[in-house]
Amino acid sequence: MPPMSLARMAGRWLPALIMMVLIFLLSSLPASALPYFGRWDVLVKKASHALGYAMLALAYHGALPRSLAPGYRWLTALFMAALFALSDEFHQSFVDGRTSSLRDVAIDSLGAAVALSGRLIYSSTSSSNASD
Repeated sequence: MPPMSLARMAGRWLPALIMMVLIFLLSSLPASALPYFGRWDVLVKKASHALGYAMLALAYHGALPRSLAPGYRWLTALFMAALFALSDEFHQSFVDGRTSSLRDVAIDSLGAAVALSGRLIYSSTSSSNASD
């Protein structure tokens, strides 16, 4: 198998980079700039955490080399998402009115794990594994 071109590799990592920048920018907003969703506020915000990190984990999974064993690729993408969640919570501790929370890291990691598990199940039951 010929080595991947730099442009192709950059293209595979672009979705992950976009998600990381987006998460960083949203985490940089002071608490006073965040919308309030009334009685649904906590649910909407925690679900947004899970969804954001689900998308990040899938982007990492798509960027990692296809030559990795599926389980190793799954674990690597999950580890990368959890590590970014930890770094983002640390970053958030410096933002006005925001706090860092290991509970949010757990929610982020759970979102990532659910998305990656869905991806793994879908790709193993799909008749076309060419996109894996």
